[in-house]
Amino acid sequence: RKQATGYSTSSSDEELESKPSLTHKAKRALRKRRKLEKETKQLIKQEELKRLHKAQAVQRQLEELEERQRALEIFGVELERELRGEADSGTKDENQMLHEWFELVMEKNKLMRYESELLIIAQELELEDHQSRLEQKLREKMAIDGESKGTVCSSPQGQTLP
Repeated sequence: RKQATGYSTSSSDEELESKPSLTHKAKRALRKRRKLEKETKQLIKQEELKRLHKAQAVQRQLEELEERQRALEIFGVELERELRGEADSGTKDENQMLHEWFELVMEKNKLMRYESELLIIAQELELEDHQSRLEQKLREKMAIDGESKGTVCSSPQGQTLP
């Protein structure tokens, strides 16, 4: 029985052995494809590093912005107390305090716009990263599909399938 099963599987082994080895042209094409894949991976890594550096810079700017907003908030609270007469305003007159308060409001609005811009940039970076990962998955699936299409399978009836 062992010999009988051995003979039945040997027919598929004979098919594999009867295939000619890769031609020089095919080997060269394979090497070229591997080189291209390697270069593509390097480019992807470089793009990822660029996005990472940009994301880190955006994060630092957001942290600095938050500190500046806190300082403005503290200054604004003191200024409002002085305007209401709850704190000693010293030598400042009301017009000067109102001018400072409006300057403070304008600065705060400017910082809020800048924060919105930074958040949009951060979101763009996340989307670019997501797109890159999806493209990589697609490339991998296409490579797997391409490899499976390149192989020839034999059906139990002896027919060759793509």
